[in-house]
Amino acid sequence: MVAIFNRKRPGGRANDELRPVTIQPGFAPYAEGSALITMGNTHVLCTATIEERVPPFLVGTGQGWVTAEYGMLPRSSPQRIPRERALTGGRTQEIQRLIGRSLRAVTKLDLLGERTILIDCDVLRADGGTRTAAITGGYVALRLALERLVRTGQLKAVPLTGYVAAVSVGVVWDEVRLDLEYEEDSQAEVDCNVVMTDRGDLVEVQGTAEGKPFPRARLDAMLDLAERGIHQLIEYQKAALSSQPE
Repeated sequence: MVAIFNRKRPGGRANDELRPVTIQPGFAPYAEGSALITMGNTHVLCTATIEERVPPFLVGTGQGWVTAEYGMLPRSSPQRIPRERALTGGRTQEIQRLIGRSLRAVTKLDLLGERTILIDCDVLRADGGTRTAAITGGYVALRLALERLVRTGQLKAVPLTGYVAAVSVGVVWDEVRLDLEYEEDSQAEVDCNVVMTDRGDLVEVQGTAEGKPFPRARLDAMLDLAERGIHQLIEYQKAALSSQPE
């Protein structure tokens, strides 16, 4: 049987339109920082934990560290995802490293002191774009944890250089589309994840031609669209953070 896909976007979105976005800061009351981010039917809980220690290679340097862990709940998707018990899978490791790199890109580690901020990103519901949602929500959790260190007098200022967010973009039915849902991602001719700062500086671009190669002009179009989407996501981050009491 040949699968027949709908060429229209799910929900009737325009090609340059994000899914509905919400960021709820302080969702996990016991964490030093937290945020529940939803992008359509993708929901990710991001929490920040402050640890007064650093990896061995940083001991004695006066420098801090930001790292991340990522996981999907067993029924976050239509088919059950087995829990990763003894060994972390390759996909999970790749995503964890991406989240950590993205957040460290805007963190002044030399001003953090010898402490680690661990960002846990748990996917509650998956419908495409879980890693990019984790970066966008993880930033909010990180900033809230750092603001807590400032309030308690452990830091003089928040050691961040700016904002960072991420979004998926791709080519589906020969159209460049922003923020792919799983239905689109599963049939994309090109799939790309873009991480960018509020200044428009790129942190990471992960792009793959699922079939035939694509021209440089198509990549430029995807990056332009991703930049517009990321600037919108940063406004959501700012709104969420401004809603928190001092």
